[in-house]
Amino acid sequence: MRRSILRSAGTRWLAAAVVAGTTLGGTTAAAHAEPKPQRELPSSGCEADLPPERKPIPGNPLDLLPRLPDRLSIPLPYPRILPVPEPAPEKPVVRIPSEPPPKDPCSDPCPDITDPPKPKPGAGGPALSLEFPKITLDPAPKNIPVPVPNPNPPPLPPRPAKVNPGVDAGPVAPKPTPPRVSGLEWVGTVTGQGSTSRTDKRWQINGTDLGIMWEAEPDKVAIVFGDTFGKGFRPPGANGRDWRSNVLGFSSDKDLSDGLFIDTMIQDSRCHAAELLSARRIDHYEITVIPTSGFAVGDRQYMSYMSVRTWGEIPGLWLTNYGGLAYSDDGGSTWVKDPYARWDNIFGVSQFQVSSMVPKGDHVYMFGTPNGRIGSVGVARVHRDHILNKTAYQYWRDGKWVPARDGNAASVIIGGPAGEINVRYDESTDRWQMTYLDAFRGAIVLRKAREPQGLWSEPSELVHSSKYAQLYGGFMHPWSAGEDLYFTLSTWTDYNVSLMRARVR
Repeated sequence: MRRSILRSAGTRWLAAAVVAGTTLGGTTAAAHAEPKPQRELPSSGCEADLPPERKPIPGNPLDLLPRLPDRLSIPLPYPRILPVPEPAPEKPVVRIPSEPPPKDPCSDPCPDITDPPKPKPGAGGPALSLEFPKITLDPAPKNIPVPVPNPNPPPLPPRPAKVNPGVDAGPVAPKPTPPRVSGLEWVGTVTGQGSTSRTDKRWQINGTDLGIMWEAEPDKVAIVFGDTFGKGFRPPGANGRDWRSNVLGFSSDKDLSDGLFIDTMIQDSRCHAAELLSARRIDHYEITVIPTSGFAVGDRQYMSYMSVRTWGEIPGLWLTNYGGLAYSDDGGSTWVKDPYARWDNIFGVSQFQVSSMVPKGDHVYMFGTPNGRIGSVGVARVHRDHILNKTAYQYWRDGKWVPARDGNAASVIIGGPAGEINVRYDESTDRWQMTYLDAFRGAIVLRKAREPQGLWSEPSELVHSSKYAQLYGGFMHPWSAGEDLYFTLSTWTDYNVSLMRARVR
């Protein structure tokens, strides 16, 4: 059903209605109705997801004026000491069974939750009057966080025993030719209003970003998003109410040519996606926790993430506390942030704050950059039996895999600027692929290599910001094969995620 609806979504014009003519004096007079323009349907294929058309009210001059907000807030900042218990108190975890897709994809599963209230019966159009917004003075505390001991700290697991992984050869392979990229195509909207899966109606995901994917199990792909907002979201940028630092869904969609359909999401209440990794929500301490990659080994799911201390004033620059690993043993429903698998950010320059982790063979490879989008890329690896044991990691340094000695143990395999890297191993071509945002180019680029440590090819542009303003992300779908590379793209202008396709030879 979804396929047939989506195929009709691309129709821009209705067929012309031809009225039969009458013969007059040997000539035929045929009347043809003009084609009636129709707004193109969104990725969901649902008429209900079209933005409302604002029709002028005859004789009402207020319709010519811009609409004013209902409320204007004037913040009154003041300093405030904020005690922060360490370690963080445990929060109760609530989960409900994930709701399956509706039989009618255009039905609204929760109109009482997601739809705005209907006007009262008998209410007419706006009167000929001008209502000014309500102006309020709102206290805006500027917190000064001060850590204090938690009187009831949660129990910690025992620290893993130290492991000596030894030193192994790590020669590089010849540099491949750059990928040949062509045929860039926007496929569909993954999140927000009008998205393929109607995430705003089914899970109150009105605005979000990233869309990082991995194969959670055969025939199932996990897709995780970053800061997520529900009601009150208005683009551009991250804003609105119902803030969740991260949410997770699952897709079994193998025909990506008409969009990426999300089957289910981890939920904590009806029509509401749950936050997976909690954050303290305190600026200059831990403002949010953002996923950076995911992978599965056996029945366990892993997710790398970054604990963001504060977003910088300059776009593309931020400060992390550490990069960490979390795991799930119940199919992604609940997650544990491992207290020892963390890479602390020393003086703001440590590697592996923003990581992409990929299992292959006996090892899991970790590609990482410092915080922000201007750092260079290094690589480490760990045996799949010791993923949560930092002492078992080897860092590629000076042509060898060596045990870690400090937080910057890896050599540079790709010079910066590299933002939000994403790496996969493509079985169909026996090549490693890496995408990232090159801020100097203003584009998301693609490289390839024969070995994880390189040599990596020169970059080829996948998509440029001249076509999609304020773009970032670029996370590859694990089921991309052959010459079709599917990837998700985020833009700050819309603050939502789209599915893209490029031809890569």
